[in-house]
Amino acid sequence: MSETTGNIFSWPVRVYWEDTDAGGVVYHASYLRFLERARTEWLRGLGVDQMAFKQATGLAFMVHRMEIDFLRPALLDDELTVTVEVKVRRSASILFTQTISRADGTRLIEAQVRAACVDLQRMRPAPIPAGLIRD
Repeated sequence: MSETTGNIFSWPVRVYWEDTDAGGVVYHASYLRFLERARTEWLRGLGVDQMAFKQATGLAFMVHRMEIDFLRPALLDDELTVTVEVKVRRSASILFTQTISRADGTRLIEAQVRAACVDLQRMRPAPIPAGLIRD
């Protein structure tokens, strides 16, 4: 179950075999999926159905830039919490700070993610519709 504390949204994730390498350590690309799922659930929690949004507007959110610090590894069967926090909103993009931590609070990942609102027909940045995302 998701949780929002202040302006920080949290989403739980469990590490499965498919997320790990042969040693049971989470493969680095799996963290990208965890971060993406949390941002998707954050939007869903705001009432934004991304498929309906795309069909109605021709717009979608795409990752423009991502910076990740890998602090500690996650392991098979770990219970993780992925957070989403809006740091800066611009007219056509949002800068997020995201973290991934173990259930015991150990921080594993720190990330900065800029997602751009894109007109899918032109594949160009487009303004985020007014009122779509509440602060």
